[in-house]
Amino acid sequence: MSTIELEKPITATAQVGAAMVALSDLPRRAPRVRSRQLFPSEPKGWLVATLAAGIVIALFAAWQLLADADVVDTFFWSKPSMVWESAVIAFSNGTMLGDTLFTFTSTIAGFVLGVVGGAVIGLSFWWSRLYARTSEPLLIAVEAMPKLALAPMIVLALGIGIESKIAMATALVIIIQVLNTHTAVRAVDRDLQTLLYSLGASRWQVFTKVVVPSTISSIVASFRVSIGLALTGAIVGEYIGSQEGLGKMIQFAASSFDISLIWVGVFTLGILSFVLYLAVLLLEKLLLRAIRG
Repeated sequence: MSTIELEKPITATAQVGAAMVALSDLPRRAPRVRSRQLFPSEPKGWLVATLAAGIVIALFAAWQLLADADVVDTFFWSKPSMVWESAVIAFSNGTMLGDTLFTFTSTIAGFVLGVVGGAVIGLSFWWSRLYARTSEPLLIAVEAMPKLALAPMIVLALGIGIESKIAMATALVIIIQVLNTHTAVRAVDRDLQTLLYSLGASRWQVFTKVVVPSTISSIVASFRVSIGLALTGAIVGEYIGSQEGLGKMIQFAASSFDISLIWVGVFTLGILSFVLYLAVLLLEKLLLRAIRG
């Protein structure tokens, strides 16, 4: 019995000592593993841009080669050389610049109206719980409704000018912005609001000093989604009825089976959406930097 009782403490002590020796090596090994594996360095911007450009060039080259080898039917898919010829003709005629400017204007106008209007409505929910609880299910129902089905009525009511395109872009942006802003309003720190009330602050002071600053980041963060929705709304409005715009140009090209011109419109839309995304991303960074001081 005595022998067994002595062996247990000795064994436990030995195990604890071995564990301490193993743990003593962790501080020297952990930083190297963490920096090399768990937190890899960010790739260089020029490397990312080069790889992206290489992928695009490779896709166009494969498309051209397959079309020249009659693997891809050019009647249905065209090919890069034909698309380039159509683009040169469209831009030299001056119609592409006018259509692009028309789509750009309606997109920006719808984006601004939708973001500002949605933020104002979402912030107004803070003032009344009854108003917020009553409006929220209605907004969700409107958001679930396929708003694109309402496009013909909007075009009929506002005409085929730019007004109907701005209305469509605004309709797609505003509900999302309202719901995002309302979610941010509900997440505002209640303890901080209670503290200001206890110090004698008015509701307006709490709203301007706590609620609005606390929700600005969420409002700004939704810009990248909203700009895409605004562009979609503008294009749909042009499809339904318009005298100008990239959507109208694509619809015209489709009706005349000009596949190359369709690709010109699609690629122009892609470039326009990319430029708008970068502009909104820059705006977001500038606003967040100004908010944080």
